[in-house]
Amino acid sequence: MLHSHLLGVILFVTSSYALYESSSDVVELTPSNFERLVTKSDEIWIVEFFAPWCGHCKNLVPEYQKAARALKGIAKVGAINADQHKEFTKKYGVTGFPTIKMFVGNKQNPYQGQRTAEAFVDAALTAAKEKAYETLGKKAGGSTSDKSAVVELTESNFKELVLESDDMWLVEFFAPWCGHCKTLEPHWAKAATELKGKVKLGALDATVHQMIASRFGVQGYPTIKFFPSGKKTSESAEDYNGGRTSSDIVTWALDKLAENVPPPEIVQVVSEETMKACSEKPLCVVSVLPHILDCDAACRNNYISVLAVLGDKYKAKMWGWVWSEAGSQPALEEALELGGFGYPAMAVVNAKKLKFSTLRGSFSETGINEFLRDLSFGRGQTAPVKGAEMPFIQTTEPWDGNDGELPPEEDIDLSDVDLEKDEL
Repeated sequence: MLHSHLLGVILFVTSSYALYESSSDVVELTPSNFERLVTKSDEIWIVEFFAPWCGHCKNLVPEYQKAARALKGIAKVGAINADQHKEFTKKYGVTGFPTIKMFVGNKQNPYQGQRTAEAFVDAALTAAKEKAYETLGKKAGGSTSDKSAVVELTESNFKELVLESDDMWLVEFFAPWCGHCKTLEPHWAKAATELKGKVKLGALDATVHQMIASRFGVQGYPTIKFFPSGKKTSESAEDYNGGRTSSDIVTWALDKLAENVPPPEIVQVVSEETMKACSEKPLCVVSVLPHILDCDAACRNNYISVLAVLGDKYKAKMWGWVWSEAGSQPALEEALELGGFGYPAMAVVNAKKLKFSTLRGSFSETGINEFLRDLSFGRGQTAPVKGAEMPFIQTTEPWDGNDGELPPEEDIDLSDVDLEKDEL
């Protein structure tokens, strides 16, 4: 009798800690094998972080087991008791159950599909295709979007990444089972890629992180909220009221950016640091202005004013704007093929791709605007930066804002010079 009672207790304890039987195709993961099996392997994994008492976790079991069986030899399907191993799973941003993530080595992404066997299989096949194409050095299906551009937000990182940062954010509150969320996903990823360096896009599973979702009044899925730049509070959030295609999202975000972003400073190139700061922007607009002896302070300030007007017009692009005096940065002029037709001259360079485009029209507000407008629409001819690297920048004195002065003429004493006629 005691033996059967003890056996019943053992069975109860075992079943309370594991949702999947040892004969299941779902791999039981623990802190002792997680790194070896998942993050240090090159296999594709779907990992469920569960709690034995969680109703949604229990409901997931049949579909999850079906997916594990179907994906044999293609991808691994595992589960870890996150309630039992709280400290270990905390580093993966687990604060609710079930949390499901896709792993390829040490790269992880939140699973955002429906909780059906078919959806799990689709996600694994997509990951396998992307991994294979990555090995070939290509993107699967020629896609230009990048899921990693979308920041995974949780209750543990939301305050630091969104509320306490100076960045501008668009945040999608989604539910994994929501069809509209699934439809939005590729558009959200593409928009995040296009807006890199300008506006950050995040995604938060509102079914897992319910406190955050409730704080911002999320009642349906997907709900998108806008958070302006600078320190924020709960009251800072605004409803997103744009369209749901990638181009709609990008246009809406850039309009908001234009409202919030100050105009760029037009900086003189006087050191490597000034050029490096400009090169880190999506594009760097480089102007070479005439020498101060050929164009006095009023003339130079007029050119800089034109650049400031255009910098304000295109501020949402987050470009860098610099200028130098003709002849002061010869390597820069040579690399961007500037100065051959006189000064002022302009080139726009993409330092990451080492490509540039040169202004062929007039150095005027109208001429430069037409040039920049064509570039922003992907039109215009480009050429590789000479030398296949950004040029060396000489350290020079910044302009003091005054007119130039001719160097004093030296008095030369010719009394001791004996010039014969045949030497002339």
